[in-house]
Amino acid sequence: MPDQPAAAPTTPTRRPLERFWPYVELAEEPSHDELAALDPDLHAALFGPRDVPFSLTLVFAPFDGDGYAAALTRAQASAEYRDVGTGAARRHRARFFTADAARLRDLYSLVGHLPETEVLIDDRPVPYARELWLPLLWFQLLR
Repeated sequence: MPDQPAAAPTTPTRRPLERFWPYVELAEEPSHDELAALDPDLHAALFGPRDVPFSLTLVFAPFDGDGYAAALTRAQASAEYRDVGTGAARRHRARFFTADAARLRDLYSLVGHLPETEVLIDDRPVPYARELWLPLLWFQLLR
């Protein structure tokens, strides 16, 4: 008679895990940082339009030089500051409202000459933002 397989034990030798998925459990609601990182059009489609006044945002990369520490200090003093990305993709985002025109001008004088500096109007790239929108805001400083 050929060898028959041994009968399976009636009691298991180990206890199965209660959790099936090996993934990290995610929060039910997105965090404030995740909501802030959303594209403005996507945020408006999901949650409705934001109730934020007109703003200008300067986005600049870290740079070598004496003015970097001063630029970083001025960016962190803006109405909303975020440091996004890592390595070569790292960017500093500083949002200013119209009442902060002098602080925006001070930061722009330090980072405006850099080729990778972006000027965003209400978090969107707009044509002629440097050439038209910033000078229009500088007129508020003449008051």
